[in-house]
Formats: sequence, structure tokens, C-alpha cells
Amino acid sequence: MNILAEEKKLAVVSALVEGNSIRSIERMTGARRDTVVRLLQRIGKGCERLLDEHMYGLDLSSIQCDEIWTYVGKKQKRVLPGDSPELGDTFVFVALDAETKLIPCSEIGDRNSVTANRFMSKLRGCLNGHRVQLTTDGFPPYVWAVEQAFGADADYPQEVKDFRENGVARDRYRPPDFVTTQQIVIAGHPDRRHISTSFVERQNLTMRMSMRRFTRLTNAFSKRLSSLRAAVALHFAHYNFCRLHRTLGVTPAMAAGVTPRIWNLQDLLAWEAPYSAQASLN
Repeated sequence: MNILAEEKKLAVVSALVEGNSIRSIERMTGARRDTVVRLLQRIGKGCERLLDEHMYGLDLSSIQCDEIWTYVGKKQKRVLPGDSPELGDTFVFVALDAETKLIPCSEIGDRNSVTANRFMSKLRGCLNGHRVQLTTDGFPPYVWAVEQAFGADADYPQEVKDFRENGVARDRYRPPDFVTTQQIVIAGHPDRRHISTSFVERQNLTMRMSMRRFTRLTNAFSKRLSSLRAAVALHFAHYNFCRLHRTLGVTPAMAAGVTPRIWNLQDLLAWEAPYSAQASLN
């Protein structure tokens, strides 16, 4: 009795990938929100396995990396000494190929050297070993992480952007003013025409529009780290395999030669992890 019908699952997953909140999905589909969350976690685990099995041996040439902020349970300034270590500010590290727009991998964790090292090691494991140009922002731990993961097999520049606070109180939600950008070569001989993080920064907007828990200034945040991981895995699986890129005219996975066809939501549902009665929160 706790297993949703296939049509209801498709409706729930379709709403999730279009950026609807858990409670709005409950109202639209009639599925209880804890059931929606359990389905999300099962689909998310399946999508993690899907990405692990398909994102390897990739022939990518120009990769951009960035981090996007979110939080689990509460913002960092609200975390108390006795709270769970998974609560507080969390960052999603994202890699994007500038040519195919494929997301080969991501990593979730604190914005520190530990997560940066895991992220770069994971990225290296997705590639076919050919030399690659890798562009990041000026986050210092990237330098050592790229060196550890790629050694001399990467042309590595950084694009460092300088912003200035506007200082106007009534514009507190206005983004800071852009001042200038610097291109700094860290290793190798990168093509300066492709030193950019613009595409991966644009992906940040796609994530915030496609996952309700990433929308700023709302109460639609992740209550558990496991739900955040599931939502991110579902988003990237749908983005890579199911969603036509308007510029390319195909999905990123097709552009990268990972698959010859457009996937649909039924294909993602086929990777659903086995049902578990373990309770969870959104």
C-alpha cells in the first residue's frame, strides 16, 4: 500500500525536476509529502548509481568548475554546539564541460580543501586520461587539489572576478557591482580564449530554478543531507540525459557521446533504488 503507482511516480518526479516544492507536489498529486521524500531519496540513489556508471572515459577538453552555496537544516550562524554535524552551510562543487555542457561530476561538502580534493579526484576519474583545460575561480584549495588529481596532465588557469559592494541599504538584495576580472595561469599552457567560468556560473541559476530547495529567501531548504544529495543527483541525471539543451539541440549526454538518444523519466525510474520503510524528512 506504500508503493505509488507508476503514473503517480512520474507525476511526482516530473514536478521535482521542474523545481516544485515538496508541499506543492503533495497538493498537486495527492501523494503525502513523506512519501514524496522517500521516492526522491530512492530515485536519487538510483541516479547516483546511473551517473557513476555512465560518467567515465569522457573525452572532454575544456572544463569549468565552481561551487554553489546552500544549507541543511539551518544556516551556519544558527548552528549550536550540540547540533548534528550535517547541519549548516553546505556547498555543491560542480564541473561542466564548456563544449557539450555535460556535468561529469559534482561533490557535496564544506567549502574546504577536503571537499576540493574529493571533487578533483572524482573529476579525474570521469575522464579518459587525455590532457584537459581546467578553469576554476580563485578558491585557494583548488591549486593543490588539481595538482594532486591531474599532476602535469592539465592546463590550469583561474579566472578571478573582483566585485564591489554597492553600499546602499535599500538595495541589500542587489548583487555587488562587477569591477574587473583576472586570468591567472597556474599550470601548463591554457588557451586564453577558453579561460572562463561563465557557463558553470550559469549552471548555478539552472540549479536554483530546477531544485526548489536551492531557491533563496524561502523556507524550501533541505532538512537532511541525504535529501540534498538525492535532489542533486536527480537534477544532474535529468539535466544530462533528459533535458534538451536549447543551444545544442540535443541533451548534454548526447553531445558528449555518452548516449545516442534522449532519455525520458521512465528511464530514470528504472534506476530507482529498492523501497525502504525507513522514515525520513525533507
